[in-house]
Amino acid sequence: MGDAGGRSEQDIIAQAAHKAVAASGLRLPQIDGLITSSLTSPWWAMRMAEYLGLRPRFTDTTMFGGSSFIADLRVAALAIEAGECDNVLVCYGSTPRSAPSSSQINAMRAALDPQPYEHPYKPFNPVSAYAMAAARHMHEYGTTRRQLAEVAVAARQWAQRNPDAFSRGPLSIDDVLGAKMISDPLTVRDCCLVTDGAGAFVLTRADRARALHPKPVYVLGSGHAHWHRQISCMPDLTVTPALESGRKAFAEAGLTPADIDVVELYDAFTINPILFLEDLGFCAKGEGGHFVSGGRIAPGGDFPMNTNGGGLSCTHPGMYSIFLIVEAVAQLRAEGGERQVPGVDVALVHGNGGVLSSQATAILANAL
Repeated sequence: MGDAGGRSEQDIIAQAAHKAVAASGLRLPQIDGLITSSLTSPWWAMRMAEYLGLRPRFTDTTMFGGSSFIADLRVAALAIEAGECDNVLVCYGSTPRSAPSSSQINAMRAALDPQPYEHPYKPFNPVSAYAMAAARHMHEYGTTRRQLAEVAVAARQWAQRNPDAFSRGPLSIDDVLGAKMISDPLTVRDCCLVTDGAGAFVLTRADRARALHPKPVYVLGSGHAHWHRQISCMPDLTVTPALESGRKAFAEAGLTPADIDVVELYDAFTINPILFLEDLGFCAKGEGGHFVSGGRIAPGGDFPMNTNGGGLSCTHPGMYSIFLIVEAVAQLRAEGGERQVPGVDVALVHGNGGVLSSQATAILANAL
């Protein structure tokens, strides 16, 4: 989850896929559904199916940015329920650290996805878009730079317990505040990593999962929503579609925020978890900054969040949400090692795509 060491995106995805299938109790020829997507290739599903030697009965490549792989949980469930397939492999990987530079990738994205109200002004996106949301939240609710920094410091403390995390060195609030300014009010330590990495997981029917694996994880509820594409078209910079995706997931699961034992939120920037905690109902709107303060979300705090170190300190190879699911499953199976949270029975994962554009929420548990 750092540098791919010269391996291609297909190589590292295949490695993750083989590990996931083997861990599921299935064999690769039994995979008859494939869900994958790429930031750069429109032919990705065909390329990966070919590379893995699969001829899937069901394929989906819908791309919602970083929220994609949590949104994919519902797509896979619907496909299985409809009889389109039995065993779905969801996989993703990217090599932005060792392959083409971010400037090349950003130029390509701009050409493929023009945003007419913003590109003429040449914003430094995505950072500038999130900086606008952070500045607005600070203006509306008195959220402070130190509260934003608490998110980064807590993530680093979790990463220090994760041997696979990319950034494990010491990090203080003053380090975050004093780091290079990227887009006011966000410094470089308020921004996610750029790493290589790949992840994968397998979905099947609940009854089949119980027969295949000694510790199956169940999807109790999921939701997805998107309200805008460009940050300039976001109705309210302090309210995200997580309000809708979370409501759907909790309703389907029949649970409330009080039932969640561990939370894995897409933290591309330090403002993200603050917004999502509010919109998902863990605290009231405007209280997110206070909620994350005082070590509450760090190891030893009473609200364990982003226990692998998150996109801020663990890994971030583009679309990060697949790693939220991988970490939640590890916590639910009590396989977290030094970072394991005791007594985890229910986990919430929440993915973010675009510039707070697409939000996907799912609630996972180790029992139905």
